[in-house]
Amino acid sequence: GEPSHAASAPDRIWQAAWEVHVMAHVYACRAVLPAMLARGQGYLVQMASAAGLLNQIGDAAYSTSKHAAVGFAEALAISHGHEGLKVSVVCPQYVATPMLGYDDPGAAAPLPDVLSPKTAAQRIADAMEEERFLILPHPQVADYMAFKAMEPEKWLAAMRKLRARLMAKLGKLDLAQMHKWM
Repeated sequence: GEPSHAASAPDRIWQAAWEVHVMAHVYACRAVLPAMLARGQGYLVQMASAAGLLNQIGDAAYSTSKHAAVGFAEALAISHGHEGLKVSVVCPQYVATPMLGYDDPGAAAPLPDVLSPKTAAQRIADAMEEERFLILPHPQVADYMAFKAMEPEKWLAAMRKLRARLMAKLGKLDLAQMHKWM
């Protein structure tokens, strides 16, 4: 997260986000892409986040690196789609994982917009069968994206309002708590 402002996370946090969320995909592609292209077929599934399409309030490093992950998936699809490469990028919103404080996701009673890992996996598998590029386990993300694209100023104002509401309710921006109030 951000100690005080959007750029305040230490360099090591920004670098870790870049390595995990972007470079891990680059390294994987360097390992498998040449053989896929030589075969004339392959399927890459990149895990990003709804934060890569929208934003994660309170964590600019996370959101910025997830945006880059989506951009890399788009670059792969554009550059190699004509060579038999299929690409999907998965952009879930909230899944009941330890990142959100669910130590045992199977035993947790997730909130309405928090998917169980099993439900998220099934939605991802179904979308992969359809070979969809953009996989949204939370369908409402498509509506948020459309709003953002059509009304960017209103979207930014709504996000500022949501951030202020979360700060008033929680006193700080803690992902493990924020999803309960969104």
